[in-house]
Amino acid sequence: MGSIFDILGPVMVGPSSSHTAGAVRIGLISTQLFGRRPGRATIYLHGSFAATGKGHGTDRAIVAGLLGMKPDDMRIPGSFE
Repeated sequence: MGSIFDILGPVMVGPSSSHTAGAVRIGLISTQLFGRRPGRATIYLHGSFAATGKGHGTDRAIVAGLLGMKPDDMRIPGSFE
């Protein structure tokens, strides 16, 4: 039998699971691939991230991931600060 998270998904800061939690994970993986937290990053959004990213918090989510935050971190909306 599967886990309840197979149906509901993990706890995450919204407003959108794919555009926020997914973007945080992209930032986290990028930092892992880079081997450390970058001092500076240029971020380009493509596809649906570019079309709706600002309203869904994708920009803040990617920055949060680059800073080492996880998808359930309540600081994601303030990641620019």
